[in-house]
Amino acid sequence: MVDALVTVIVVLACIGAVCALASARVIKQYERGVVFRLGRLRQGIRGPGFTMIAPVIDRLRKVNMQIVTMPVPSQEGITRDNVTVRVDAVVYFKVVDPAEAIVEVEDYRFAVSQMAQTSLRSIIGKSDLDDLLSNREKLNQGLELMIDSPAVGWGVHIDRVEIKDVSLPETMKRSMARQAEADRERRARVINADAELQASKKLAEAAAQMAETPSALQLRLLQTVMAVAAEKNSTLVLPIPVELLRFLERGQQPSEAADRTVDGAPEREIPEREAPPERPSPAAIPTLTEREPERERERETRAR
Repeated sequence: MVDALVTVIVVLACIGAVCALASARVIKQYERGVVFRLGRLRQGIRGPGFTMIAPVIDRLRKVNMQIVTMPVPSQEGITRDNVTVRVDAVVYFKVVDPAEAIVEVEDYRFAVSQMAQTSLRSIIGKSDLDDLLSNREKLNQGLELMIDSPAVGWGVHIDRVEIKDVSLPETMKRSMARQAEADRERRARVINADAELQASKKLAEAAAQMAETPSALQLRLLQTVMAVAAEKNSTLVLPIPVELLRFLERGQQPSEAADRTVDGAPEREIPEREAPPERPSPAAIPTLTEREPERERERETRAR
């Protein structure tokens, strides 16, 4: 009798141990547990740590509460200014209500992925190419609102959405490269013209200053010669200012006037060259038929 009782106690202890092991659960710090008893959701969310459930009749579903990084596949669309582009993005979201994430939607990850793809296509159609390339912050906010509106009912919160890359056709890339090159060249020409204007103003001020002191021009000429000679060139270029040539020209004018006047005598007039005698025109020369009567007259005169 005692042996049978001991056997029953041992069997019950084994069954209790098995049931305890079957009902024991461990929930990690970043997880939350949702319990279903006979298919019905029980109130209360199990927190991290050790927890017990009724074996056989209870089912525990663990939900990850970490932020999920989900890449959105590239979506091809036509912008508002009729440019075909391919845009990909990334969505950051997390579960805020584990019960709704399990009950309201079958697979919240797949639902968020599909919603992100459709919203991205909608954003592409409503935006211009310049906005996709330069004004992404505003597009990210609009895309986040479009995805977060239906995700609230799934117990999911969209933390942020980022557009990663915008792929353009090769023809559009070449056009944009030509546009950027033309803009760079335009700015370079404007800067060069501005520099020339400033330099001309400074040169005008320097010329006005040198005009007051003519010796400054000679000093500047000597400095230029020294700068050229310091480069060890075999050929020395000596610039001559125009003012110096004008000074020499003015000095030659009195000497020429003195040569023309000798001892107070007036300048001798140079006679003009005589014109060569005019040649008879071809019409004044007699032809052969006109010369025949003259030859006959000469023969008669000789015969007499």
